[in-house]
Amino acid sequence: PRKKKKEHKIDTQCRKGRTYQDFQTFMGEDPWPVVEMDSVIGTIGGKVILSLYFQESSMLFLFLRERNTAKSVIDLFDRLDHVLGRDRFRRLFPVLLTDNGSEFSNPKAIEFDGEGQRRTRIYYCDPGTPNQKPGVEGAHKHLRRILPRGTSFDQLTQDDVNLVMGHVNGFPRKRLN
Repeated sequence: PRKKKKEHKIDTQCRKGRTYQDFQTFMGEDPWPVVEMDSVIGTIGGKVILSLYFQESSMLFLFLRERNTAKSVIDLFDRLDHVLGRDRFRRLFPVLLTDNGSEFSNPKAIEFDGEGQRRTRIYYCDPGTPNQKPGVEGAHKHLRRILPRGTSFDQLTQDDVNLVMGHVNGFPRKRLN
C-alpha cells in the first residue's frame, strides 16, 4: 500500500503579507513596540505554555494552555482583549512576531475580534531562523533552567507558571542595568 501524504495543519496562504520581510518593511516606516510570541512544549499532547516577550522592557508573560492548538491561542487573545480593554490591548500588543507553528496558523482570528475590528498585527519569522526573535528564545533558555526540556506541564497551574514567570523576569540583565 502507498503511504498517505501528510496532512498539513497549516494553511500556508495565511502567511501572505505577514512574512519577516513584510515585518521589516512595516517596522521601517514607523517603528512600533514588538511582542515576540512562541510556545514552550512540555510533553507532547500535554499542557503547553504560550510565551509573550516584550522587546522594549525584556518582560516575559507566560500563559498555561491545555493544548497546543490555534483555538487555545485565539481564546487567550480574546480573553486578554476583553480583560484589558481594546485601547490598552492595542498599546500592549500592537505587533506580534512569531514562528510558523500550527498554533499560530489563524492570524485573522488573532488580529481581528469577532466583529472584524483590528486589534493587532501578526508577522511570521522565516522557517528555521530563531535569531529573528532572539528575545523570546533567550527567555526560554532561562525558563528551561526551571522547567527542563521533556518536563510535563500537566500538573502545573497558572499560579505555578506565574511563579516561574516572576523568577525569569527577576533575573538580572545587563541590558536593563
